Amino acid sequence: MKRLLIKIVPPLILFITISSINAWTTLLIGNTTIWWFINALILLLFVKSKTYFFNQENRRSVYVVFAYIAWNAVCIIRGTFIADNYWEWKNLVSTTMVLLMPLAIYITTNKGIVQRLISIWIKYALPAFFIFILFMRPIAFGYYLIPISFLFLFFPILENKWKLILLFFTLIVLLSDLGARSNVIKFAVPIIFACIYYIRSFVGVKIMEFGRLIFIFLPIVLFGLALSGIFNPFKMDEYIEGDFTTESRFEGEQVTESLTADTRTDLYVEVLESALNNNYILLGRTPARGNDSVLFGSFLSDELNTGKMERFANEVSILNIFTWTGLTGVILYFLVFFKASYLAINKSKSIFLKIIGLYVSFRWAYAWVEDFSRFDLSNIFLWIAIGMCFSKSFRAMSNKEFIIWVRGIFDNHYRKLEFYMYKKRTEWLLKK
Repeated sequence: MKRLLIKIVPPLILFITISSINAWTTLLIGNTTIWWFINALILLLFVKSKTYFFNQENRRSVYVVFAYIAWNAVCIIRGTFIADNYWEWKNLVSTTMVLLMPLAIYITTNKGIVQRLISIWIKYALPAFFIFILFMRPIAFGYYLIPISFLFLFFPILENKWKLILLFFTLIVLLSDLGARSNVIKFAVPIIFACIYYIRSFVGVKIMEFGRLIFIFLPIVLFGLALSGIFNPFKMDEYIEGDFTTESRFEGEQVTESLTADTRTDLYVEVLESALNNNYILLGRTPARGNDSVLFGSFLSDELNTGKMERFANEVSILNIFTWTGLTGVILYFLVFFKASYLAINKSKSIFLKIIGLYVSFRWAYAWVEDFSRFDLSNIFLWIAIGMCFSKSFRAMSNKEFIIWVRGIFDNHYRKLEFYMYKKRTEWLLKK
């Protein structure tokens, strides 16, 4: 069974890659029912992998992830009593898949599985990009190539060939559509974090811990300032002078977009007002429902014939978590990021896992800006990063061991060297 799972689980990332771009491609790949089946199969295999790939020594550190999953399960069950039309049941099923994605923790704490998973994506999905690019809108490039942004965290230790390949694909994303601000940010930040390796002699644990805390608490502070009317970080056009725009093509037409436009304040207002008016601040409205919306609700009410002016999901991840699971879910989600980033920066041996810890704290902060709540490649790689932070085997790796592990993603010779070193270490421990 273990060998079967090793062969089956990693290739599933290829299916997730395709589903990640479905909304921005002219290809009709599957339908909702087929993707539900595939996603459910992936979640089932995550659970099945627990017996073979999840090291019990990680259980104490990941208790907060289990608590988050348990609360999500409670909200899902509550949703079955609340859903009362076709669209709410459909939303419940789709959102259930998203809220159960943390089950990936059973494989993302395993060094071998994570390495094989990324290696398979590099081998098959990366070359296939040149086929899919013919059918994708430019905004989808970043969603397809999100593993490239993750691998950029290890850029300094890659061989020159792969450095050039990563730079090539990153430039494609950055230059294809500057209006896709989220893609630009998600690819630019890992580039900045990778530079820490070159100045690691000057960036100690205390500095990285300070940076982690900035990312962790800054969105909460800014949220408080915005509520009080003192400062709204989304109203960049009020603080930045100049006309910053970009042009892109959408459905054959040239579209001009402002890079400083505020597209988030109204979403926050609607979500918070909906929670206050319907009294679901603490427990959430369940994954079956969305927030009351004047901006989008009237269209959805008429188009879907629900009679409810609700928007099932928003572009901002934290708003979805709040709507579906309440303040309780947001707190548990916060604790997952807080614990994972803390362990990576303060309890790991290598500079690389400390950088990943900083990246995880950034993804928490960015959840307040965007990060779609979808069963996609971006969220899978988020849970890969979180799993690596929680994993004792990853945290115990030295810089040299991490270099061999990373290069093993691209080259089988390094995987053999890693196995040889593991075997020798085991023999030494047995003799001792």
